[in-house]
Amino acid sequence: MSDWRPSASLDAIAARAKLLHQLRAFFAVRGVMEVETPLLAQATVPDPTLEVFAVSADVTDASLYRFLQTSPEFAMKRLLAAGSGDIFQISKAFRKEESGRHHNPEFSLLEWYRVDWDHRMLIREVAELVCEVLGRTGWQVWTYRALFQEHLSIDLFDPNMGHRQLVDIAQQRIGDLPLGLDYDATLALLMSHCIEPAISDWGVVFVTEFPVSQAALARTMAVDSGTVAARFECYIDGREVANGYWEQCDVAGLTAQFLADNEQRQQRGLPLRELDQRLLAAQAEGLPDCAGVALGVDRLLALQIGVSTLAETLSFDWHRA
Repeated sequence: MSDWRPSASLDAIAARAKLLHQLRAFFAVRGVMEVETPLLAQATVPDPTLEVFAVSADVTDASLYRFLQTSPEFAMKRLLAAGSGDIFQISKAFRKEESGRHHNPEFSLLEWYRVDWDHRMLIREVAELVCEVLGRTGWQVWTYRALFQEHLSIDLFDPNMGHRQLVDIAQQRIGDLPLGLDYDATLALLMSHCIEPAISDWGVVFVTEFPVSQAALARTMAVDSGTVAARFECYIDGREVANGYWEQCDVAGLTAQFLADNEQRQQRGLPLRELDQRLLAAQAEGLPDCAGVALGVDRLLALQIGVSTLAETLSFDWHRA
């Protein structure tokens, strides 16, 4: 049996150790405290695009489950509400999805939060971190709207650009589409198939001001063209590596988002998720004004050492674990 060997080279394993040291040093000089939170928790995200691993939590009652966390976000926000101040964490995260060149169901995340910052301030710090790690200089910031105008000649704020029109454009550009794609899923397909390849030689690119329908747990804000989600994604050589928000601090807004997520789950025939009452209680107590970001450590390492698959960064990938 030959697959007992690591999927990553020993050089890559050593590079990971060096990268983890770099990341911790980056935050140490900035006075950001490292924290640790549970991987197994009683609640999980209701996001309809994420499926999770459930683990039986009681040998006498098979109906009691805990969930492997898709990110440490909820627990870290409880720490923020308790007065932790600026914090970061490097942890494992789990998402029940197919493994592939750029995905592994178990992966490493760097997540951090800055109190009294907005997403624009956090973009600069993310840029400083990735440029330091990768030995690069300079980055670009584009709005979501401007990217679609630049590469697809689509104005997402045009009242005549509805779901049907978007699907027609996607069919022209991509070909046959999966059945049942909603508006945001169609946008995501255009992003992955058309825009990401087009920016693959642009270096470090931040995309910001997303459609309100993609706000997730970010707050919304008014800009000249309308209302947008105060969030960003970071792409490096066309690969998404980070996703950040100016966080939604209002408990009513967060509850509404969770309920909307569960409504989408119901429409898609997915099981409903119980809301994380501890997170909602923490937000009711008072989540400070803050911005947060999650960055894929494995993807960053792949870029740093110049490999094309996540398996080459992991000691044992999904098929060898």
